[in-house]
Amino acid sequence: MKNPIYPCLWFDGQAKEAASFYCSVFTDSKITDENPMVTTFEVKGQKFMCLNGGPMFRFNEAVSFVIDCETQEEIDYYWNKLTEGGEESQCGWLKDKFGVSWQVVPVVLAQLLSNPEKSQRVVQAFMKMKKFDIETLLNA
Repeated sequence: MKNPIYPCLWFDGQAKEAASFYCSVFTDSKITDENPMVTTFEVKGQKFMCLNGGPMFRFNEAVSFVIDCETQEEIDYYWNKLTEGGEESQCGWLKDKFGVSWQVVPVVLAQLLSNPEKSQRVVQAFMKMKKFDIETLLNA
């Protein structure tokens, strides 16, 4: 069974719009099924469901999606696409125009944080950031 576990995102009538938006942001993505209640899509083989569930539930930061980025160009790309109509937060976090929380993170961050000589300076540097800047982290 391919993808036996996948997220269901609850929207208030915007399931198709959200799925289309995410497919426009991420390469290797496609809408796989749609009906008035549910739109499913895949990003790099990972299945997602968007449900038109109504106004009773809203997204919050308790659940977020992490995007590992190899380069500053990737960080800039995802940050710009996902904050369009959304809002920036701190330390690589943002909310997109639907209220879904994302973390746009450089893959080098884990390595920097595991370096006992550098980790405190790296934390101090990224606590001042909204969008991560790889060069600043490397120079911390």
